[in-house]
Amino acid sequence: MDEGARRVADRKLLAGHAVRRLRRKAGLTQAAMADALAISPSYLNLIERNQRPISATLLVKLAEAFDFDPRALAAAEPGGGVDAIRRRLTDPMFADLEIDRNELEEWLAGAPGGAEAFARAFDARGSGTGGVTDAPDPVATVRREIERWRGYFADLDAAAETIADELRMGAGDLYGAIGERLRVKHQLTIRILPVDVMPDLLRRLDLHARQLQLSETLDSASRTFAAAFQLAQIEAKAEIDALAKGAAFTDRAADRLLRRYLASYFAAALMMPYARFLRACEGTGYDIELLQRRFGAGFEQVAHRLTTLQRVGARGLPFFMVRIDRAGQSSKRFAGASGAPLAEAAARCPLWRIHHAFDRPGALNVQLVELEDGARWLTMARTVTPLGRRYGAVQAEFAVGLGVAADHAGSLAFARGVDLAGEATPIGLGCRACLREACPQRSAPPMARALTIDERERGISAFTFGGD
Repeated sequence: MDEGARRVADRKLLAGHAVRRLRRKAGLTQAAMADALAISPSYLNLIERNQRPISATLLVKLAEAFDFDPRALAAAEPGGGVDAIRRRLTDPMFADLEIDRNELEEWLAGAPGGAEAFARAFDARGSGTGGVTDAPDPVATVRREIERWRGYFADLDAAAETIADELRMGAGDLYGAIGERLRVKHQLTIRILPVDVMPDLLRRLDLHARQLQLSETLDSASRTFAAAFQLAQIEAKAEIDALAKGAAFTDRAADRLLRRYLASYFAAALMMPYARFLRACEGTGYDIELLQRRFGAGFEQVAHRLTTLQRVGARGLPFFMVRIDRAGQSSKRFAGASGAPLAEAAARCPLWRIHHAFDRPGALNVQLVELEDGARWLTMARTVTPLGRRYGAVQAEFAVGLGVAADHAGSLAFARGVDLAGEATPIGLGCRACLREACPQRSAPPMARALTIDERERGISAFTFGGD
């Protein structure tokens, strides 16, 4: 059992709903599953009813008998678990309620379905960013579906890998091979157009002219990605349709957004085929710059791909990724299999150096951080600049943050020189969700605590607050 699984086993884990779902997926009765695990049916029944925690021994048996990642049990807790539910309860609408951790634990154990329903309803209404809106948020809806799959879509990955192997046999130039496949098999040619012709577009499919038209402002990696995206819409249509149908979105915008994401996923998987990419990751210590050059991809493309390596029997390290602008607003958040609160949280801590990336464009900012629950993460951040800009136009700039649990980080190239057992920067999940006291950087009191004012004293922080 690896360290991540051990952390799951070391705490009292009530995950009856997850075990029940695993059993039903395998098509087993309680008696049959109990027999496979060498336990009594009555004991399994108690586990499924959350009246008994899962022991470390049973966790190992489950992993061996059903070939799954033990961390999935923790990730599958209703609403993301107690901490994730607590973050939702920091919304101002709940300010008059005093719900302690014990109550939440009892709720999740006694009514996991109700807790999950609360979390889904809360997220669907767009909460967690400063209030509730009446309209559903298609971005949040799609993100939740992506996280339900833990960022990995096996059918798309397999289809992309098969086509990548076919293209590799035909030519060493992936962009040229995709272009040739589009031309011969689908009667589509790629045409690079001047920015004056497509001033506001990077890619356009002209079916009348049978052309995939790309802007001249795109670099080689972006042109390859755009061509692969078009191939996905044609040759991975069945897989994309099946995944979109399974999501069963009623919102048309969410459905289209998911389909676009899935086509992008296929494009990245075509550029970085799973088996070859994972071998390269392990051989280079996940050296992102080397991976960029080896696979002809951009920094952000590689960073995102690292969050998807969850094939059964061939898993990569569980990375998370976020992308923010200078105002701290996130435009991408992928937790993958990491379960990282840093990706789940709607806000970020100013002490996390992802914000410092803007001070040194293009340079890597590596930092060991520790959250309030004691979890330690090795993170790195770097700026990225989207293409498609003409001289004199507004230049967009983002910071991409990537991280992995510190106990997984020993072999990483960007961990060299970092004492993973040494001092880490204590950070939170944004001031409104953070309960650290005496933080000089605090800009707001936590929602979950009552603000206290003492006119005779002034501490390091302008905001002091009471306990539970």
